[in-house]
Amino acid sequence: MKDKLLNWLNLILVADVFLVLLGFGWFAIAVIGNAAGVNLGLDLWHRLWQPVFNPAIGILMGGAILSGIISWVSRKFLAN
Repeated sequence: MKDKLLNWLNLILVADVFLVLLGFGWFAIAVIGNAAGVNLGLDLWHRLWQPVFNPAIGILMGGAILSGIISWVSRKFLAN
């Protein structure tokens, strides 16, 4: 059961990492485009920040902490 939970958690975290990296790449390109006077979606990125990217970063941090706690408890108490 624990291994299945960790596998699902790791799968979700990997997908979330790619979402966060995609959002960062989009932001960097849109900022450079905005500085050059080209509209590359910076306004749309700002509208999506609160409902999409902010929770994705929170899920990533929480999932990493949860994964670490599960691994620590597993090593500490279930090593026998």
